[in-house]
This record gives sequence, C-alpha cells and structure tokens, in this order.
Amino acid sequence: MNISIALHEARELMTLHELYRAEANCQLIRDSHWARGFLNCYSIAVDGRLAGHGAVTERYDKGRAHEFYVFPEFRESATELFREFLKISGATHVEAQSNLPLMMEMLKAFTTDICAEKFLFADGRTSRLTCAANGAFRRLRETGELPLFNQGNEPPGDWLIEAEGKIVATGGFLTHYNPPYADLYMEVEPTQRRKGFGSYLIQEVKKVCYESGKRPAARCDHLNAASRAALEKAGMIVCGELLVGTVIPKMY
Repeated sequence: MNISIALHEARELMTLHELYRAEANCQLIRDSHWARGFLNCYSIAVDGRLAGHGAVTERYDKGRAHEFYVFPEFRESATELFREFLKISGATHVEAQSNLPLMMEMLKAFTTDICAEKFLFADGRTSRLTCAANGAFRRLRETGELPLFNQGNEPPGDWLIEAEGKIVATGGFLTHYNPPYADLYMEVEPTQRRKGFGSYLIQEVKKVCYESGKRPAARCDHLNAASRAALEKAGMIVCGELLVGTVIPKMY
C-alpha cells in the first residue's frame, strides 16, 4: 500500500470536511478554524486514489492533529494512514472529542498522557427556572449600557439579566461551531454569583437560539464546576469531552 500525504489550502479540502461534519453529527469546537486559516490541512491518498484528509492546528494549541477522516472503504487501514499523517504533518499531540469514534481510536492508539480539557454539552431537557430578585431577561441596548461590569473571559453578549436596577449577568451564543450548532456562553458579575442568574440566563438564551434557527451547544473547562452546574441546571447535558494526548515518538 502506497500512502501519500499532501499539504493543501483548506478551501481545497472543504468537501471532505463536509463529510467529516456529517458523520460527526455533533458540535465541532474547531470548525471555524477552517475558514479562518488556523489549520494545516492534508489530503491522504492510497495508491494514487484519494482516501481522506487530516488537519493540524496551526494558530491555537499549535501542533495538534484534531481532524482525521477516511472514506469507509479505507477504514480498515485507518491506523496505517494516521501514522503516516502524523509523520508528514509533524503533529506533536492528538486532540479528540470523545463523541467522535475514529478520532478517539487514533488518540488511544498513538498517544500517552491523555488528559481531559473540556466538557461538551448538548441540550437535554427543558428547564422551568424563575429568575432571582425579580430579575428580567432582555436584549442589550445598542447604546448607553457599556461598560457593563468587569468582564472576565467572555464577551458582553447580546443578552442580559437586570435585577434591582443592576445588570448582573450577560451572555449569548456564537456561531463558530458547524451549523446548526451554536456555542452558548454567559458571565455573572462576581458579587452576584451562586444566586441562579447564570443558569436562568442560559435557559433563556436557549430559547433565543432555537428562534434563530440554531441548536444550542456549549463547552466549559474541565475544572470549572460552577459553569458546569449552571449549564446542567438550565437543561444542558454532557455529551462528550475534549481529550488531548502527546504523540508517542516511536509510533512513527
């Protein structure tokens, strides 16, 4: 079997990425990296025939093989194809969502020191929460409301909760996942945490998300127990994890 790996512009392999999307049938947290030029993308050929593709992160978390897809007829040779892909791409790590079986198989076969970085969430049920302190969920006004409060890692977002004359939480959803999935996010003013504002905001943003033709999804750091609790209280359920392992050199 003659395996060849070739570097391409991302746009040249988008049709293969679409097959990967369809097979995954879940949110892909690095999906926007294809359009933003954050990846090194490779075609995989066997005996001169196209067999699949792979992608390695180039901008953020550089050196991670995070996408690998081969046509069904070549799946029996997936291990050999991935080994050559790692060798040519020079990837130092493999990143896999636990809800993607082929990537998980490669992660287990080729890496060591595997650790979980994030939880991935899907909408699991409809919550019926009420807002503390008679708070109101509404859209951020276009003018006159910035700055809101000391924002941490999240952007202000288009939606907020106002309680007792103060803005206590902000959030919204981003569309950097593969359609139709949207990435929910929120932030609560530090003195107003543990009062239920975060979970209520997520509950209401879910409704807006569906009304916009998007399917709610989310992620949070593996050690962020507060964010996980807020998401789960609002009806989101863990549907996977983001796992990363270091490539074993001898596997080349």
